[in-house]
Amino acid sequence: MTCLRKSNGSIFSGLWGLVNNAGICVFAINEWLKKQDFANILDVNLLGMIEVTLSMLPLVRKARGRVVNVSSSMGRMSFCGGGYCISKYGVEAFSDSLRREIAYFGVKVAIIEPGGFRTNVSNYERLSHSIEKVWDQTSSEVKEIYDKNFLNSYVKAMKSLTNTCSDDLSLVTDCMEHALTACHPRTRYSAGWDAKLFYLPLSYMPTFLADAIFYWSSVKPAQAL
Repeated sequence: MTCLRKSNGSIFSGLWGLVNNAGICVFAINEWLKKQDFANILDVNLLGMIEVTLSMLPLVRKARGRVVNVSSSMGRMSFCGGGYCISKYGVEAFSDSLRREIAYFGVKVAIIEPGGFRTNVSNYERLSHSIEKVWDQTSSEVKEIYDKNFLNSYVKAMKSLTNTCSDDLSLVTDCMEHALTACHPRTRYSAGWDAKLFYLPLSYMPTFLADAIFYWSSVKPAQAL
């Protein structure tokens, strides 16, 4: 909470900056998951963020401050199944609507779309454990369609992906700082080389072309056509 002085000299309380950065994930095939698996992620990544924002919004409006929501490059491209990408698309939609609504009160809303960074979310041991746990709950029919070799290849692909993650978290925090302190903050920030050079350009490609890139680079199920 900060105390701000109006131009007429009076004092009022307000909150200058709100940064929403909570997030959990399970990267898995949609067909392997149950409804509750999606709900658990949406509750934290999207609904929790909305709840915090709405509760703090009166204070931010008083200060004519900033709301900074951390989305993801996967809020532009659904790179994998599960609730993570869905939740980040939701963060984008909520942030866009909020920005347009509260611009009339001098409040600015920024979205940060990081690429891959080495955090607990991208920890390989945690990711592989969660994938195998989800696999264990699938039906025998699904296991037959995909088979164990697919599971092993999928886990290896996740390891390759996490190996590309950056250790330099300052690329993200610098975006947060700029969004909070700049006179003219950007609407969206892309943090990381993969966000700028892969996910962002891919999001502007025709859908059929983006689909083809994912199709030919992804692991194939045992019974794929």
